[in-house]
Amino acid sequence: QVQLVESGGGLVQAGDSLRLSCAASGRTFSSLGMGWFRQAPGKERELVAAISRGALRTYYADSVKGRFTISRDNTKNAMYLQMSSLEPEDTAVYYCAAKSGYGTNWYVGYDYWGQGTQVTVSS
Repeated sequence: QVQLVESGGGLVQAGDSLRLSCAASGRTFSSLGMGWFRQAPGKERELVAAISRGALRTYYADSVKGRFTISRDNTKNAMYLQMSSLEPEDTAVYYCAAKSGYGTNWYVGYDYWGQGTQVTVSS
């Protein structure tokens, strides 16, 4: 079992920065591939960024490349999403997710999910 808890969401203005955190517990964190998803009202859930177990590989959606940075600290069982130059289009509930399986597909195999944290960007 893995428990994930997101934090750091809030209401910000366009152009601001925000850092989301995900705290994991329940098993060895370094054995988990991690990702950040988001879901905006009226839209499907999308993968924003992902990071491999050893943090050597990362993925970013085209819409956030150059603005968001995913990272992890396996000594603290934590994952982060640094968001810069935020836009109203980034408004969504952001979810932390983890996968225990293997594979190279960034989108699939996530077995554990956090409760989500709301990010709202005003113009």
